[in-house]
Amino acid sequence: MLVMVLREIGASLVPEERPDPEPGPGEVRIRVEACAVCRTDLHVIDGDLPQAVYPIVPGHEVVGIVEAVGTGVTAPRPGTRVGVPWLGHACGRCAYCETGRENLCDAPGFTGCTRDGGFASHILAEAAFTIPLDANLDPVGTAPLLCAGLIGWRTLRMAGEAVTVGLYGFGAAAHILAQVCRWQGRRVFAVTRPGDREAQDFARSLGAEWAGGADETPPEPLDAALIFAPDGRLVPTALTAVRKGGRVVCSGIHMSDIPAFSYDLLWGERSVRSVANLAREDARTFFEVVPQAGIVTCTRTYPLSQANVAIAAHRFGTLKGAAVLVP
Repeated sequence: MLVMVLREIGASLVPEERPDPEPGPGEVRIRVEACAVCRTDLHVIDGDLPQAVYPIVPGHEVVGIVEAVGTGVTAPRPGTRVGVPWLGHACGRCAYCETGRENLCDAPGFTGCTRDGGFASHILAEAAFTIPLDANLDPVGTAPLLCAGLIGWRTLRMAGEAVTVGLYGFGAAAHILAQVCRWQGRRVFAVTRPGDREAQDFARSLGAEWAGGADETPPEPLDAALIFAPDGRLVPTALTAVRKGGRVVCSGIHMSDIPAFSYDLLWGERSVRSVANLAREDARTFFEVVPQAGIVTCTRTYPLSQANVAIAAHRFGTLKGAAVLVP
């Protein structure tokens, strides 16, 4: 099989041929059809995540076909299509797992971070942590849903019953979530990099009733502000935009330092929360919503061998939607 390996922090990925892996007990081998590039992959490459191991094959928005199963696996069966998300393992025994919060597991495993991921022609995954997918789904269009979609969905659920919703950073996650919000009857306000007219036009095309830069203020107070860009400066900016009782939810696994801000921005029962990873329950509920909401992802495909080009496009914000690698 072919993999794109990150051998050390900050390096370019390099191609490497390896023998096809044999699945161990409880594992499946999957032939990768598509794997999207996520902001978290950039954090792995840049050394921002202390849990990451190196060398590593990045990628955790994987869609593929099960080719072989290890002992003890009864599902998924060979020939079925599955997704492989960020959470690749949970211990099942800690206090968090026992109370339905496996996303906070004390001994987790993460695809493309602590175990090899989907920037490859084949991948091993724990069968219990694969996501069943409809055989008729488009692999390329579905790949971004495995993290951008799932983490966006979890972030939105933390917003509660918010009607006016600000999406800060209009990339892969926000372009999916805007469609969910409109389907649910929420009002979308998109906040992009200052002067990014293309992203603002894109947001309006997906139903945002207002789109502007982070140096602008939405035209009315928000019930919730969902931050997808890894820029800590957006937290006080978002607090300024939410009404009393409003929520600011930070979705990223890594964010630059949040600058000091005056207490009056937080006063009035405003709150700031973070989203940590995702759980299999998020996938079950989200993929029920996908066909109902008519979600369509905007993607640009790259051959697996051009992983570095796709990563650069994501890093410098030259994409609409998501970059997807296709072996």
